[in-house]
Amino acid sequence: MFFRFLKIIALFLTFGIATGVCAYFTLTFIIKSEDTVLVPDVVGKEVVNTLKTLSDLELNTKVRKFEYSAVITANHVIFQEPEAGTVIKKGRDVRLIISKGAQTILMPNLNNLSLRQALIILETNDLGAGMRSQTYHSEVEKDHIITQTPYPNTTIHRNANVDLLISRGNRPLAYMMPDLKMRSVSDAVMAIEQINLRLGEIKITVATGAPEDVVIRQEPQAGHRVIAQAVVNLLVNRTHLTKNLRDWTRPRGVAFFRYRIANGFLKHHIRVQLNGFGVANDLIDDYYKSGEEVWVLVPRNSNITLLLYEDEKLIETLIY
Repeated sequence: MFFRFLKIIALFLTFGIATGVCAYFTLTFIIKSEDTVLVPDVVGKEVVNTLKTLSDLELNTKVRKFEYSAVITANHVIFQEPEAGTVIKKGRDVRLIISKGAQTILMPNLNNLSLRQALIILETNDLGAGMRSQTYHSEVEKDHIITQTPYPNTTIHRNANVDLLISRGNRPLAYMMPDLKMRSVSDAVMAIEQINLRLGEIKITVATGAPEDVVIRQEPQAGHRVIAQAVVNLLVNRTHLTKNLRDWTRPRGVAFFRYRIANGFLKHHIRVQLNGFGVANDLIDDYYKSGEEVWVLVPRNSNITLLLYEDEKLIETLIY
């Protein structure tokens, strides 16, 4: 009886072993029949090349995160999973950690670069733009960097802010504002242009006791410091000519201005500027033959001043 029991146990063991061996060889055959690849070693490799290598092996790339590394250069692989040498099926994921480079870098030299270039370099190096100040500088072009803080080639942490001093170009020339009061409009305009200022708005008023068509107020005031191309506004008196005073009461319309260029052989540069409504506009800015006529329609009754220039010389000033 005992031997019979042992015989039954031996048969069960033999059947189990045979079944296990068959299952093993069956699974091995199935696994080997599927496409598998050997995971390459991509640690320390550049990201673009790594993507190409894994793609060629029909493996998917998954970036887990980016980390700073004092050893691995920026945009290179720090870690991979699965490890190199592992056999996996095609289409599986390979997870990567990518280096952001060292957490401290040498401060780039931004001096004499344009502001746009400087901001691109800061962004590329994970640096922020801090305070921006501006000043005039005779040697550094406008909108270019004069100096920076921290200074070039000093060690700086990424994500730190960099302060910039930006050039406004050459300092403009400065003048003392001349006294234009009681001068004719033509003389005042010529004086404004001679010191590189710009004529602004000309307004009309009625002031008894002052000559006709003279400046009775100016802005900026005489003696003030003004820089080149500053705008000068004038207030002009129109009191004594009753004919012109009657013109102010006429219905609004247009006046006709005509100017004939002297006879000759050369062309002349004619510029007609209309000053009114708070702005100055060039109605005509062109070359005309000798003997030609220039015609302009001017709005009436609106504090309009017409300035006629011939070859950059002020010829006539008319107030409507």
